[in-house]
Amino acid sequence: MWLELSLTLRASDQERTELALEDAGALAVTLLDADADTPNERAILEPGVGETPLWGEIALSALFDADTDRAGLLQVLLDLLPELEPAQLRFREIADQDWTRVWMEDFKPMRFGRRLWIYPWNIEPPTDEPDAVIVRLDPGLAFGTGTHPTTALCLEWLDGLELAGKQLIDFGCGSGVLALAALKLGAAQVIGIDNDPQALQASHDNAERNAVADRLDLCAPEDFTDAPADVFVANILAGPLAQLAPRFARCCKPGAPFAISGILRGQHEELLTIYAQWFEQLQVSQREDWLRIDGRRRV
Repeated sequence: MWLELSLTLRASDQERTELALEDAGALAVTLLDADADTPNERAILEPGVGETPLWGEIALSALFDADTDRAGLLQVLLDLLPELEPAQLRFREIADQDWTRVWMEDFKPMRFGRRLWIYPWNIEPPTDEPDAVIVRLDPGLAFGTGTHPTTALCLEWLDGLELAGKQLIDFGCGSGVLALAALKLGAAQVIGIDNDPQALQASHDNAERNAVADRLDLCAPEDFTDAPADVFVANILAGPLAQLAPRFARCCKPGAPFAISGILRGQHEELLTIYAQWFEQLQVSQREDWLRIDGRRRV
């Protein structure tokens, strides 16, 4: 058993509150959107370089040992954070469990396009589909598995390309799922770029498990020289997509197919205008409230 303490707070108070909880003995702290599952929910996917975005209102949960004295913990927090009201703090006991195993129970094989499948490690793929392209992911490390509409849009786009012998750039690689899919679909080499070292580690580990690590090069954005590739994909957020458009153009060879995603409905018009400076044959695809823009680098 564990003791969970939860409260809702403003983003401006997050850092002080989190430090106070750690000083009080918190074993883990989790931040979620206080407006989750409401019309005001705001997604934060892969942040831009140097960014640490947060929601305006945060639902914070902290985990403590089950035998922690609640009254003593409450007093320590009120001493450290006098602006807190006791009524803001909520306690509950939660059962211990293998969170990765529980997560895997909900992670089922998913098909994208004609050939591409994403499989968890605990399920063996069928042997009666010789044309199936299988990417296996470890949920304990994966930042993205294909379940989010933006990832699904990019996976379906990759499945529709002829990637044999091509070099691809995956900007904002996260778990590496797009990079792995490209390599399994025949790409000769993929360069995965991410500003989070944990994401780069997850991509490397997943590549090793899929036996494609020798064809995946990983680096931080500041270490990449913008050498142009045959194919380009970026699944991040609309703000960074707009800011990085000139750089993305440099990363594409003339005629190279490209796709960008992480775009909410209503954000695409500005991006279409920006990207039309360097790209042509632009088209928009939608899945739920999320969009993908794809096209080709102008020759």
